[in-house]
Amino acid sequence: MCNNGVNTNQLKSTIEQIDECIALNRRWTHRLFHLADDGGQDKTAAKLKEVQGLLDEARALLDEARDAVDDDSNSGVSVELV
Repeated sequence: MCNNGVNTNQLKSTIEQIDECIALNRRWTHRLFHLADDGGQDKTAAKLKEVQGLLDEARALLDEARDAVDDDSNSGVSVELV
């Protein structure tokens, strides 16, 4: 549905695509963390663990953004054909 000139379905779909990309990068970072941790690279493993947390936070914010799209589209704005 279009709302205020924004295709809300497309907006939500794009947010989901970004979330999927971050999820993939999160998995790769997790693998690298284990590689560094198992190899005794403590400082590197700690930084990679920190990156994992930040990627988790980014995904949580994207979930909130996806919910906000629904909230914004239900804000009482209507579009009329003129």
